[in-house]
Amino acid sequence: MLGEAIIPLTLTLKVAGFATLLALIFGGLVGYVLARFSFWGRDVLDAICTLPMVMPPTVLGYYLIVILGRRGWLGQWLDQTFGVTLMFTWQGAVIAAAVVAFPLVFKSARAAFEGVDAHLENAARTLGASELRVFFRVTVPLAWRGILAGTMLAFARAMGEFGATLMVAGNIPGKTQTLSLAVYDAVQAGHDDLANFLVIVTSVVCVLILVASGKLLKPRH
Repeated sequence: MLGEAIIPLTLTLKVAGFATLLALIFGGLVGYVLARFSFWGRDVLDAICTLPMVMPPTVLGYYLIVILGRRGWLGQWLDQTFGVTLMFTWQGAVIAAAVVAFPLVFKSARAAFEGVDAHLENAARTLGASELRVFFRVTVPLAWRGILAGTMLAFARAMGEFGATLMVAGNIPGKTQTLSLAVYDAVQAGHDDLANFLVIVTSVVCVLILVASGKLLKPRH
């Protein structure tokens, strides 16, 4: 049973890890921009960035197919220019999971950056610190707890992604079959023992992540 679970578990951790990294980079950047700058259309951009959190996964998967598919505007360019195809690959699963997990990092990062006292940043500027130095030496150290909590939630969400991943990457054992897809296959095949084992593994990991992120979000005294 463990042997049957190790391949989808390893693939899930790889997909969730890369997806979380992408979500952290882009979610943190967009969260900082929306927290620190006022511009026309900011609320619309915020709504678009939050959309994957409430949109049905199959609809999100369809959008990704339109963009990344062989006939999609980006997928076609990648295929013709570099010979790269993202559909039915683990890299495609990474992108699907990253898009789904992105709002969790984005919302947490924005809230964390908005909670940083602007007076401290201004004090650093008056002492001659550059904007980049202020960001890495003042802003990020004060906001890291919220960002890390959002990142951990994003990792848990990426681990459990099903709908968008199924549409973009398919359900290919040993190649794109993650834990959630393996559970689906096990249930369909009537392998209840394997399904129970996979469910327990996924549940334990997610509970540990939620407990740790909850501790990070507790107010400091």
